[in-house]
Amino acid sequence: MSDINTARLLAAREALKYVMNNYVIGVGTGSTAMLFLRELHRAIIDGMIKNALLVPTSTETEIEIINLGLSSIMRYPWQVDHIDIAVDGADEVDAERNLIKGGGGALTREKIIDYWAGKFIVIVDETKLVNRVPSRHPIPIEVLPFAWSIVKKTLETRFGGKAVLRVCEGGKRGPVITDNGNYILDYTPHSPIDPAEMERRIKEVPGVVEVGIFSGEHVSKVIIGKLDGSVITL
Repeated sequence: MSDINTARLLAAREALKYVMNNYVIGVGTGSTAMLFLRELHRAIIDGMIKNALLVPTSTETEIEIINLGLSSIMRYPWQVDHIDIAVDGADEVDAERNLIKGGGGALTREKIIDYWAGKFIVIVDETKLVNRVPSRHPIPIEVLPFAWSIVKKTLETRFGGKAVLRVCEGGKRGPVITDNGNYILDYTPHSPIDPAEMERRIKEVPGVVEVGIFSGEHVSKVIIGKLDGSVITL
């Protein structure tokens, strides 16, 4: 296991400490979230966590829950009346706990579950830390297929910068299609942004379904696995 994967695993194990018996747990999407799910599976099988229910944030997560033999405790949002805790990864995170998410295309379902949760815990390795968001990744924006070109022009005209339609890199040709049947624009601003304000302003554009800026005000903790084997929490 590489140092980065070890760091992610350490963060996942630390997050598990916040999961209690009888919890409804929002399970995130992506490589680090999958590490958490496997650690959670082990804790459930060993009897350390009892009567848990799992709410997935993507079809990827649903499939992993099924493959782990946990389908009997998987629930969809309309089958539960709350989420006690959500644990998810991030593409980037700054010191104010602002996030960029959506590199895997699951930003809308992730935000629905993560923002609904009583506690929203983010797990990352230290390479995901940045001085400000966005830094190394564009802002993913899920858009209605009918409106993608209009949203692209509106973003570039209203805010500046560049928006690009995300296309598949292998397998299926053409645009990436989200679990919700929508397209994704990857938007790079031309100057630094206020994350909370930009999250709100982009969502005001007709045709936008969701934006991959997750404001730090919604994040309970960021658990960071470091390459030296330590763990810190923001």
